[in-house]
Amino acid sequence: MEAVLKKAGKSTVVVLPRTVLKRLGLGVGQRMSLEVRADGTIVLSPGRKHALADLIAQCDLKASPPADLALWKVARPIGQEVW
Repeated sequence: MEAVLKKAGKSTVVVLPRTVLKRLGLGVGQRMSLEVRADGTIVLSPGRKHALADLIAQCDLKASPPADLALWKVARPIGQEVW
């Protein structure tokens, strides 16, 4: 199956056939996830809403904090910040 690239203002858009949209359960205005793989393959999939619990589950809660985080504790105001 082929998709057509078209100009839309200063952007380029991909025109997806109705059958593809139906198969993916997508409609106009819905978000999609786009992945470009090392071999140049493009993978499109329906965008999904993230739950906070799912995002936290991906974190390493035992990981050390970033080294520059300590600098925030000793930083002086530079502008109109209220500390």
